[in-house]
Amino acid sequence: MEPVEKIIRNDRFCFETVGMELIEITPGAATVKMQIKPTHLNGLGRVQGGAIFALADLALAAAANSHGYTAVSINANISYFKGVSDGFLIARANEESLNSRLGTYTVRVTDHSDQLVALMQATVYRKQETLTELLETRE
Repeated sequence: MEPVEKIIRNDRFCFETVGMELIEITPGAATVKMQIKPTHLNGLGRVQGGAIFALADLALAAAANSHGYTAVSINANISYFKGVSDGFLIARANEESLNSRLGTYTVRVTDHSDQLVALMQATVYRKQETLTELLETRE
């Protein structure tokens, strides 16, 4: 397993608690899926904004770390466009720009009909530590 996939799959909250599924990681991009369950719904019967944000954030983390260096979010803004109560959500993160210290990303969250549910724009700080080095310190 690649270091980025190993790091991302260590996110027990997203995978075990929320039930997300990692679909794909490529350099500068990632796709994550979440089947909507009753536990994801807010009091109005729609997917809670925090669940949507967590899905977008996991896709962001996978895309930002895909180059093999530790990257952490320093700013993330999300806009919600549509309420959803069933089916599944897909978050697709794409790198917009990258330099030695910063990366910017757009994450589109769509529903099972491919309609836009939310849009996240985020900036990450890229550390000099590689994911391999990080994994070695954990073993």
